[in-house]
Amino acid sequence: MSGEANGRQGSPGDYLLETKNLKMHFPIKAGVLRRTVGHVKAVDGVNMQIRRGETLGLVGESGCGKSTLARLILRLLEPTEGEVIFEGENILGYDRKQMLRVRRNMQIVFQDPYASLNPRMTVGGIVGEPLKTHKIEGNRKKRVQELLEVVGLSPEHYNRYPHEFSGGQRQRIGVARAIALNPKLIICDEPVSALDVSIQAQVINLLQDLQRDFDLTYVFIAHDLSVVKHISDRVAVMYLGKIVEIADRRRLYGEPRHPYTVSLLSAIPFPDPEKERQRRRIVLAGDVPSPANPPQGCSFHTRCPRAQEYCVEHEPGLIPQDGRPDGEADGEADDAASAHRAACYFPVEGGQPIEEPAATTPYRAGEST
Repeated sequence: MSGEANGRQGSPGDYLLETKNLKMHFPIKAGVLRRTVGHVKAVDGVNMQIRRGETLGLVGESGCGKSTLARLILRLLEPTEGEVIFEGENILGYDRKQMLRVRRNMQIVFQDPYASLNPRMTVGGIVGEPLKTHKIEGNRKKRVQELLEVVGLSPEHYNRYPHEFSGGQRQRIGVARAIALNPKLIICDEPVSALDVSIQAQVINLLQDLQRDFDLTYVFIAHDLSVVKHISDRVAVMYLGKIVEIADRRRLYGEPRHPYTVSLLSAIPFPDPEKERQRRRIVLAGDVPSPANPPQGCSFHTRCPRAQEYCVEHEPGLIPQDGRPDGEADGEADDAASAHRAACYFPVEGGQPIEEPAATTPYRAGEST
């Protein structure tokens, strides 16, 4: 599935999900009166589009806002500002009854297969809970047993408890629960990070099979860039609450433009030991700035080896990187979701090897370049 959608053309009407200027600023309270003295900008103006049937990979360092963005999409958190448009409707204004209807089509697979399952409930109760919540009529036990078979478990597991299963089996239970209502969108929040490598491959293959069989759309959050490359059609890179680069899988891994993306990709191990010994990894200077006090201008300029004085004073938007105006790609009219964009005024030249970074140091305000 993932290899087929990279060249997929589309139009805004094909979007299952859009976010517009989505923000989540958590208040910082201090003092006896617990007054607000600042805000943590966990998600700070995210704009993206996801087409029906595709997988959007979402990557970035811990704390960059990936999981918060996922919870905003599901309305498990109420955003500070912005829009979440699902099937053409802004769901942020929906009341509880309306959201109950929408949530039949939006589900999540959590990171921890141990903490995400209620230890006091049987597998039948866990997988069947969405059917009960949404008052789905019919033989629920039969439906649950069918779902267990679909994810590679035995129908006889219906009356067992989570502690009787391995981590990989528990994650399959979580996947069965997520697909119980035949949703259109599933957010996979690091679903394989707690599993062994061999089990990771099995769960990834299961997710791809389910996507093909049930026409699912995924937002796939992960740290492992090799896994993201395998499963995703397009990839978005987040840094400090913002998307700094987004492109289809082949373009982003083959010709990364944002220096942060280049540094992330340089950490992927090569299967060839000789190449692995010869290449140089890009180690960024400094620490990730606090989201409570992000840098002015480009949020990455304090660690960027290509930063100039202009970057300190101006914040870049997502700039098209394919040399064509917005709305054009590969010589054909295309939608915004297909464009290669990076939030960088001085992007890495196309085709530059990611293992050979420029030998420069990050720019600091007040210093000459």
